[in-house]
Amino acid sequence: MRAFSSTRSSTRSSTRSSSRQSTGSASVRSSNGSELESLLVFSDVHLGSDILDGAANKARRSQAIDRDLVELLAHYRTQPPRGARWRIVIAGDFIDFIGMTIPSVPSPGLETPPTEEELEHGLGNAADHARLKLKRVAERHADVFGALASFVADGHALSLVHGNHDIEFYWDGVQDDFRQILLRLALETSGEELPLDRAAFLARIEFNPWFFYRDGVAYIEHGHQYDPFCATDTVMTPLSPLDPRRVARGFSDTLLRFVVRRTNGMKEHGHESVGIVHYVTFGLRLGLTGMFRLAQCFASAVVELFRLRRVYVSDAARALRHEHEQRVAKLAEATRIGKDRLRALLSLQVPPITSSIRGILASVLLDRLALALLATLSLTVLGIVSAFRGHFVWGAAGVLLAWSLLHRYLASQRVIDPADVLVERATQLARLFPAAFVVMGHTHVPVAVPAGQATYVNVGSWAEDDESSLPAARTHLVIRVGEDGAEAQFCSWDSGAPKPMALPALVPSVEEGEG
Repeated sequence: MRAFSSTRSSTRSSTRSSSRQSTGSASVRSSNGSELESLLVFSDVHLGSDILDGAANKARRSQAIDRDLVELLAHYRTQPPRGARWRIVIAGDFIDFIGMTIPSVPSPGLETPPTEEELEHGLGNAADHARLKLKRVAERHADVFGALASFVADGHALSLVHGNHDIEFYWDGVQDDFRQILLRLALETSGEELPLDRAAFLARIEFNPWFFYRDGVAYIEHGHQYDPFCATDTVMTPLSPLDPRRVARGFSDTLLRFVVRRTNGMKEHGHESVGIVHYVTFGLRLGLTGMFRLAQCFASAVVELFRLRRVYVSDAARALRHEHEQRVAKLAEATRIGKDRLRALLSLQVPPITSSIRGILASVLLDRLALALLATLSLTVLGIVSAFRGHFVWGAAGVLLAWSLLHRYLASQRVIDPADVLVERATQLARLFPAAFVVMGHTHVPVAVPAGQATYVNVGSWAEDDESSLPAARTHLVIRVGEDGAEAQFCSWDSGAPKPMALPALVPSVEEGEG
């Protein structure tokens, strides 16, 4: 082992399933049945998060992030991999489809009529809406797309694991557009002396709606399915039960569209440890008009959340779950993972917060607001009664004690930050999918800790709301795989070069034949 962070594990090669969305895919092994690939893993780039046409809250994104990401891709493109080639694995949220705001106006290619909500908040997540968003992102971040195109044109491969912000990659049309954008950029830079094999180029780009797996080496997924605020009910069929032309909306994207993007100064992140007082204070800083507008946005969001709750228990939702079960069965057969193992994997996921009334109330602090109102009403009634019978002090003390205990209990039940849950799930995942590394993103915070017989690595992010409050970690995991095993390095990108980050003492490697 290397002193800082390396490990070796035996690997096995085999075929993988098709990546077309009709059955979904899980990359289990190398693409041609014999080649070994070294992996370059990063996550949460959130390209397009600053495309906010007409939004009140203008998120900022430093141009240095794109520059550094382009430099990283160019660096590893010139580094010889162990094995046949590099494979970039982006562990979700590469494109921020739900974070951008593009007005719903008539435009070429837009066939799905916008809903009233989309007319108010911008294009939604129907396939054609998402394709227009992808086009805007590719124009805004042309250097990053160009660097990816050059990487693939050199004979390397690219896998995109779907996250909660780019679940729109579910649509075949969006996948095809992404491939064609990279192909066009690659053709523009390829010379006549070395013509590009278009079919081979396109075949080296795959989409993984659930997870990516290399037996004995790495299990990779985004991690949002263990976060009730971001999870989707059916990961392989993430469609809206009311309108299958659209992807199902969850808690986080509802609040982002209805409240965050419409409220000047409100951040997308940082809500993990704040309560009612914080939001009241924030509202007061907006002035009377701003506070009234914030209350309107919040009320509309709550109404939408309860609408999603009704949809969750509908016949259409049950039909989608049945279709999901069929797709999981096809995936199990195509990848030879087995139904039991995939069902065990599904059992680790959490239901969306919108699946329960209690969850919705707790998520938007309405339970604690109701408790505060009840305590105030009790004190008022107690004051009136005490005017005739006395004993107000003892009664008030009892009410305040009860409020304090119940408030603490409700606060303890509202856990927004999923970081600890992801670590706990990683240990269970390592047992289901033997691998030296279990890798996720989602939390934006780079982490590397032991997880049973594996190491859990959260590869952090390449996104930021504000450099002073949430700077981009610029972290990535490099796993070089050869015939004799694999060695890994966790790095940040700093001053034009990878900078190794310390990892804990690594666990024993997964030997061939286990699992």
